[in-house]
Amino acid sequence: MRIREPVAAGLFYESNPKLLQQQIEQAFKDDFGPGALPIKNRTGFVYGAIVPHAGYSYSGPAAAWAYKELGEAKPAETYVILGPNHTGMGGSGITTAAFSTPFGVVRTDKKLADYLIRKGTIKEDDLPHMKEHSIEVQLPFLQFINRDVESWKILPVVLSDDVDYKQFATDLKEGIIDLNRDVTVIASSDFTHYGNAYRYIPFSLDVRDNIKKLDEGAIEWIKKRDDEGFLKYIENTGATICGAIPIATLLRMMVNRKPDFLQYYTSGDLINNYRNSVSYASIVFK
Repeated sequence: MRIREPVAAGLFYESNPKLLQQQIEQAFKDDFGPGALPIKNRTGFVYGAIVPHAGYSYSGPAAAWAYKELGEAKPAETYVILGPNHTGMGGSGITTAAFSTPFGVVRTDKKLADYLIRKGTIKEDDLPHMKEHSIEVQLPFLQFINRDVESWKILPVVLSDDVDYKQFATDLKEGIIDLNRDVTVIASSDFTHYGNAYRYIPFSLDVRDNIKKLDEGAIEWIKKRDDEGFLKYIENTGATICGAIPIATLLRMMVNRKPDFLQYYTSGDLINNYRNSVSYASIVFK
């Protein structure tokens, strides 16, 4: 079994399993988090989610909102995790390698991966996954909420501008139906990256309010489940939403699902400094 070793452990989240457990629990209990751990009643189902992927000390509480919903719903057989390509290594690609984290190894759904690869819209390619953190940082949260479930798997997919996301969404929907899978699709994305560090300064006054307005505009398109309107908004505003293609793909699949907006804040809100700020939103679809 090929295993993709963690690259974000010790950087984005704790590398020690005990400390990682404490870090995730604190994210749930944080003032910016949902305030409590998931209650394992396992009712209902979450079909999709938009979850941030920064360091846990920043985006962990926002992510915890989505994972509380997922932890209280019936577990999926497969969690399809759509991440952007931050590194520029390769383009889009699926990997069938298992992923290792401090909590253990997470297996991939090879049958669903093979189905999608045969469709030809996206190829199997380990290169985009080698140094990419956006998928990896979701895994300890998934392991945390599914400690009592042994059978779940993931499908790690990096999506970039080189893929026909509309066709991929169609292929994925067909694969879920043909293979009779209970699937949750997670779009891993942060929202506006503002400041010199991100080479994005569209305004210099009322920065906090203007960042929020910019993100709210994007979130309105998400609530409408309008993938084309969402991408057009990004094109028109230049909004630096790193997981735009993963989000658009998710919206394409969630047209009949109800969006539930859970949490939004920025790293600037945490430290009261907006010189360089990244926004985090947590949204689920039921």
